[in-house]
Amino acid sequence: MGILEIKNVGKRFGGLQALSDVNLSVQENSVHAIIGPNGAGKSTLLNCLVGKLIPDTGSVTFQGQSLLGRHPHEINQMGVARVFQTPEIFGDLDVMENVMIPCFARRDGSFRMHAFETVMNEKELVEKAEQILIDVNMIDKRHMHSASLSRGDKRRLEMAMCLVQEPKLLLLDEPTAGMARADTNNTIDLLKEIKEKRDITMAIIEHDMHVVFSLAERITVLAQGTPLVEETPENIKGHPKVREAYLGEAQV
Repeated sequence: MGILEIKNVGKRFGGLQALSDVNLSVQENSVHAIIGPNGAGKSTLLNCLVGKLIPDTGSVTFQGQSLLGRHPHEINQMGVARVFQTPEIFGDLDVMENVMIPCFARRDGSFRMHAFETVMNEKELVEKAEQILIDVNMIDKRHMHSASLSRGDKRRLEMAMCLVQEPKLLLLDEPTAGMARADTNNTIDLLKEIKEKRDITMAIIEHDMHVVFSLAERITVLAQGTPLVEETPENIKGHPKVREAYLGEAQV
């Protein structure tokens, strides 16, 4: 059984069947990519995982616990973090303050992490935030106003805001969207470093096949809301069904 189990999930919007009998298992400590053309159901599936949508049929479990019917904040507390297509940061705060946002103050002056109830004092919180910024290569920008950052650095900051919560599952929704190739390659390198250093599972939705083939260990291809193929990157590249439905001549 995987850390994330999706079984027989279906979702309809009026006359549109966005998802139909989706089955997917994401193994712990792996990087699993979900790809497909526009309208394949990728975003709908992701929204079912984070509590923004409730499937009409099927089940979604994380570490054996159902995610269905839970508020997105509650899912986050369970250890699931999400990186959005457009980086979601607090533009009126500096970099360090953004990383500390996922912690909240208690009446006794200590701070508590959202995800696992970790309690720390202010000194420990600052040290933890600084270490996260070191891990994402942004410690030298900790006092910069976050609104002034490049798109690539805003993405790094958003990842730092996720990592400070010590998630077990990181969901990435097109993390390189709108980036220049240099920033894309830097993001790939960052995700590889995060994977090496942390006990974390990643599920990624991405259109850029260079990103997918650089990171993923398993790939699920969606077509019209239904899984078409699930394979290793090596087998996906030459799979006739995938080429016909989506990939064409993928450039890696």
